[in-house]
Amino acid sequence: MKQAMNNGLKAVVTCALILVSACSTQTGRYQQRHDSTPTRLPSSAELVDAIPRAEAKSKGGNRNYTVLGKSYKVLASADNFVEQGIASWYGKKFHGHLTSNGEIYNMYAMSAAHKNLPLPSYVKVTNLENNKTVIVRVNDRGPFHEGRVIDLSYSAAYKLDMLKTGTANVKLEAITSFDTASTKKVPLIKKANNTQQFIQVFATRNLDVARKTGEALTALYQIPSVWPKSSGVYRVQLGPLESNEKINNLLNALKSNGYPKAFIKTVGG
Repeated sequence: MKQAMNNGLKAVVTCALILVSACSTQTGRYQQRHDSTPTRLPSSAELVDAIPRAEAKSKGGNRNYTVLGKSYKVLASADNFVEQGIASWYGKKFHGHLTSNGEIYNMYAMSAAHKNLPLPSYVKVTNLENNKTVIVRVNDRGPFHEGRVIDLSYSAAYKLDMLKTGTANVKLEAITSFDTASTKKVPLIKKANNTQQFIQVFATRNLDVARKTGEALTALYQIPSVWPKSSGVYRVQLGPLESNEKINNLLNALKSNGYPKAFIKTVGG
């Protein structure tokens, strides 16, 4: 985790002059037609669409910016946004690095990069060649390759069946109406024996790292996060989780995505 955060911070420093964090140098991912292919396919849990919900704009990534001499204006709102063009995808090269809004890029999450939409935004992407669709959460900037309108995560690209070609002709439709039930704060539900199950992801003595990582994991997996402190150590946890199947799927996903020491933790009782 420490190495991943260090890599992310390096990406931010590299791109500070242009106000985006992982996408603008000439040696960056946008100079490649195809990014590094992951060693495994997404799991069924990782192919579930992102769940649109009302979110405040991110503190990072929402200012107008310039990349390679070209200026880009960030939209004030995603309302009524529709766009058509070429989609590409990015994978291992930036897995674990910071996105433009300061979260951690997870190539197995349903996320995407866009040049102009507010961060975060939710977008329905339709592959016009096969009519397959996916809903992604936009939390990054790009792609800056001429003619491309969105850069999708590996899982999103897999769901649209565009990995073989690397690109696809797509239609983007921003989602700005939300199910109010999905925007409410998830209550901590206790079992009859007053115990709760969490997945402890990692521990750190740095409160800022714990908070930012917890918030990023919540955004990626749509599960509440907490970081209780004990003996000077913050323990980043996801939950509470009720379904054993959901717990195991999430645990396996976390272990595969940079948190091999994640484990199930029972609290209370």
